[in-house]
Amino acid sequence: MATRQQVRVFAHDQPNKVVAEVPLPSVFTAPIRSDIVHFVHYNLNKNRRQPYAVYKEAGMMYNAESWGTGRAVARVPRVGGSGTHRSGQGAFANQCRGGRMFNPTTIWRRWHRKVNLTQRRHAVASAVAATAVPGLVLARGHRVNQVPELPLVVDKLNVEKTSNLIKVLNRFGLAEELCKVKTHRKIRVGQGKYRNRRYVLRKGPLIVYDSDNNLLAKSARNIPGVEICHVERLNVLQLAPGGHLGRLVVWTQKAFESLNRLFGTHDLPSTLKKGYTLERPTMNNANLARLINSDEVQSIVRPKQRNTVLHGRRRNNPLRNAALMHKLNPYNRERVKEEREREESNKKNKSANLKARVDARKKFRKQGRNYIRNVRVALNEANNTSKKMYEDAMKEMVENNKQL
Repeated sequence: MATRQQVRVFAHDQPNKVVAEVPLPSVFTAPIRSDIVHFVHYNLNKNRRQPYAVYKEAGMMYNAESWGTGRAVARVPRVGGSGTHRSGQGAFANQCRGGRMFNPTTIWRRWHRKVNLTQRRHAVASAVAATAVPGLVLARGHRVNQVPELPLVVDKLNVEKTSNLIKVLNRFGLAEELCKVKTHRKIRVGQGKYRNRRYVLRKGPLIVYDSDNNLLAKSARNIPGVEICHVERLNVLQLAPGGHLGRLVVWTQKAFESLNRLFGTHDLPSTLKKGYTLERPTMNNANLARLINSDEVQSIVRPKQRNTVLHGRRRNNPLRNAALMHKLNPYNRERVKEEREREESNKKNKSANLKARVDARKKFRKQGRNYIRNVRVALNEANNTSKKMYEDAMKEMVENNKQL
């Protein structure tokens, strides 16, 4: 909601000239209820629908009758006669070719919706309040970077020619907005393109006027995206198209000043709407987190309760949990410390350790060669001894045979 007390009124021919300053109407301080606006728009938007239905006799204009049971075919009604492909084919049912649709539409459906009067008035008040919030207007897609102020109030817009009205709007920084509407004209998706609604346009500014600016009705009707609305006939469908708050609105001075008579204030009821009083905001400060965390609230609230779990202790694995391993094995700290020191020492003395390993390998290799050499010598001596013993035994055997 807007928080300013005064709103500037600009001259229509000189945008930098401030003609007057008027107090901000109370309707701009009404709570912005997007839920009410969406509900009201959703229901009121149905009131422009036109009844439609299929022809009541469609799919039923046949001379068809079921064949009954016993012929191994479905009991659906079938066209009578012979001599043509149509005879014997199913009719009437929705699964048959040329049959009626399921649950044919009728024109006596409940097309329109009734919405409570006070609910509609609250929705209009919320939509009007949202037009003064630049963040909502920008979020809705309007180009308002060059607009001098929101809400934008002009002294009068009673111009007769469309070209003059476009010049006035361009003076107040709405050229980019009008260009956006022109460049974003697209062909409608769906069957509507064949039904006299071929193109879709973006929503441009809404001009709210009073009875002293009647010429505006003709001069503004041929500008793409620009809509006009009399201040006494404000509605949600124009203030919040699609149920989305933040329509860009240009007010005339007298229309802007008449909002207090139209909607009333938080203390006085409206003079034009019987029995209507503006909705009061539930909270003056919407920053709930700041309220809860304030010193005044935190000083009187009780401390946060902590639930004590008696049997929910977590069982940890000591092989993975170092603290639990230290608790179970007090020597584990010393063992881990020694391992870390050994690793650090190995990292520091890497070259020396490598050299020592190489020297030790050479020494063991030399000992191995000596051992293998000694083994070979011993094997050769043993082989020679065995050979000599074998030869002596053979000689002795030959001599014994000769004696015999």
